[in-house]
Amino acid sequence: MLSIPLTSINQLQPTNPPLHRPAATQNVPEDEAYAILKAQRASRPIAPHLSIYQTQIPWTLSALNRITGSLLSGGFYVFGAAYLVSPLFGWHLESSALAASFAELPTAVKLLLKFGVALPFTFHSFNGIRHLVWDSGREFANKSVVRTGQIVMGLTVVSSGALAVYGL
Repeated sequence: MLSIPLTSINQLQPTNPPLHRPAATQNVPEDEAYAILKAQRASRPIAPHLSIYQTQIPWTLSALNRITGSLLSGGFYVFGAAYLVSPLFGWHLESSALAASFAELPTAVKLLLKFGVALPFTFHSFNGIRHLVWDSGREFANKSVVRTGQIVMGLTVVSSGALAVYGL
């Protein structure tokens, strides 16, 4: 059993008594209470929106990383589900049918499709490597964060273009 001397408990209590404010209340009808609340809300300051902030690389790339991650995982789930139910509906999503239909497309359309598919993959991959470097405690100063963001963007565009051109 733990015993605490009374002197130590008395030392924990504040020396000044807490302040008490008398609150005056009155009963008001519900519609009048709503009108008072509405007037109070109108006089409150409004939180600033994103439009007042200057666009910066760190938060832009953070948002893009989340968007590309959601698009990639959502795309995998949708295609996986479609692939599983395709025999029931008579859809031809097997590799040979997809490759044959892709081969019939014009070169410019193929290039754009391949670039559009490669872009989120490469961005999310390079930005993931960037985050792993941050997790190791390096390149986390403000200037380094901006510089690595620019490197990720450059690598993303160059590698997406290379993947799009490969095999045309």
